[in-house]
Amino acid sequence: MTTTPPPRATLSAILIAKNEAADLPDCLASLAFCDEIVVVENGSTDATRAICEAAGARVIVTDDWPGFGPQKQRALDAATCEWVLSIDADERVPADLAETIRRAVDTGVADGWRLDRRSTFLGKFLLHGGWYPDRILRLARRSRARFTSDVVHERLEVDGAVADLPGDLLHHSYRSIDEVLDKGRRYAMASAATRRARGRSGGLFAAIVRAKWAFLRHYFLKAGFLDGAHGFVAALAKAQETFWRWLAVGWEK
Repeated sequence: MTTTPPPRATLSAILIAKNEAADLPDCLASLAFCDEIVVVENGSTDATRAICEAAGARVIVTDDWPGFGPQKQRALDAATCEWVLSIDADERVPADLAETIRRAVDTGVADGWRLDRRSTFLGKFLLHGGWYPDRILRLARRSRARFTSDVVHERLEVDGAVADLPGDLLHHSYRSIDEVLDKGRRYAMASAATRRARGRSGGLFAAIVRAKWAFLRHYFLKAGFLDGAHGFVAALAKAQETFWRWLAVGWEK
């Protein structure tokens, strides 16, 4: 007598995108193991939408930009599978991690899973300074998941048991000095606006103290110096972002 195997769990990959034509082909190719890919696209002027549609993704076009948290929640709301994998365009799922993810959703022993993210900084994978393991919650049972409403530095939250998965999610970020400065500026200003809205105070003194502490923490306490020159520049970039964030909290109105 043969037994029928239990039905396989279904998995949606969800991401948001704007002018990501350079990164999307490799990202989408690494998601071939998923049952569905949902992309929420916002105001792209390159081939982002065409690339996604050619890869079989379902594309949802939005005209407004509510922030990272609300935009990712739109992608989550549009997903139809039992499980969701949240990913960014500059991230890749290696084959071994893809197999691990499939096993995790099929067993269903947890409602959410954290992944270790390994990131590049100016062409080098950083292993210290708080960069690795960058453990982030990215895989969840859709019915138990929701994104925070933060404009920047949003988080996926799960109502249920959360566990850790082995294997690295690859993150190809900060490829040039220009990208480091641009992202640092955008993140600092968005984060400052959020803090002001919550009644936080800042200013020059707070900016200096917090920036100094950010550098010391990432470069010395978290051993960023073990990554050599790249570790030094990464810690300096973190300090600079911190400085402008807390200065803007007090000075920008």
